[in-house]
Amino acid sequence: MTSLSAAELIRPKVIVVVTFEYGMSMGDKPGEFQLWAEREKLTQTMTVPGLDHPVHFNDQGVYGVVSGTTVRASLQIQALGFDPRFDLSQSYWLVNGIAGVSPHVATEGSAAWARHVIDGDIAYEIDTREAPADWPYGIMALGNKTPLTPPVIPGWAPKPMAWTLNPALVEWAYELTKNVELHDTLEAQAHRALYVGFPAAQAAPSVLYGDSFGSCRYWHGAALQKWADDWTRLYTGGKGSCAMSNMEDHGIANALERLAALKKVDFQRVLFLRTGSNFSMPPTGQTAADSMVAEYQGMMPALEAAYRTGSPVVHALVKDWAKYADVIPGK
Repeated sequence: MTSLSAAELIRPKVIVVVTFEYGMSMGDKPGEFQLWAEREKLTQTMTVPGLDHPVHFNDQGVYGVVSGTTVRASLQIQALGFDPRFDLSQSYWLVNGIAGVSPHVATEGSAAWARHVIDGDIAYEIDTREAPADWPYGIMALGNKTPLTPPVIPGWAPKPMAWTLNPALVEWAYELTKNVELHDTLEAQAHRALYVGFPAAQAAPSVLYGDSFGSCRYWHGAALQKWADDWTRLYTGGKGSCAMSNMEDHGIANALERLAALKKVDFQRVLFLRTGSNFSMPPTGQTAADSMVAEYQGMMPALEAAYRTGSPVVHALVKDWAKYADVIPGK
């Protein structure tokens, strides 16, 4: 491909990254992308080699990317970052999608701005049925002998296992959106009423700070929620609190950090916003197996929360681009 001049390069102001869409980008059953595409009028498209879904954009500098799930997400973000048509050095990134919400922290339809993204994939693991009786789960950090003690992470183990986001930018986004009116439904209300003993789960949807725990496996249940809670604290030095579980954020964070090391993106301009479509563990009286495959009662509230909470941030960045192109909000 012929090299482009500086004037010809594409410079997105904001890139909204979602992970899946059911069918068409507009006009049918909505996945994570459709509300963004329709409401932000992302009607223009372009093909980026390595991406499964066309990149959509509008004339305001807002771009929408469907990354795919699991490890595919990291590879597709890398592909976007290496496309020579783009200059992403000043672009802001809003990683935005649904998640399993911990009933210890929030309810379905809630939106959590992450301060940290945790990698839950790199581990020793045995089937819990073969684990010693005093183990809370059959997973432990590389280099450990038991999940009951803090591990000594060996030098050869992959790093990092957590990414800390720009705290000033996260705070700016939270303060801008903390009073956003979120969508609720009778079905979601009835479902959260089952979570007796979990006051955060029974409360109305809200915007909060809450960290993102990524693992390519779709896990569910109280034991694995404890694992996610424990690992979030472990890899953030006790600073993190697991709110949202998903299958992509650790891969996307890893890709963006590597692109930042190559001066292709600015990791200080990255935000992760997840919204609860389902609980990550069952209510009392229901098995984890039944809960895991049950229809999501918080799906539409979560899709709405993702757009309603994320869009004010996008609009603010675009509106004051003359300032935010060079000065990151919150600094």
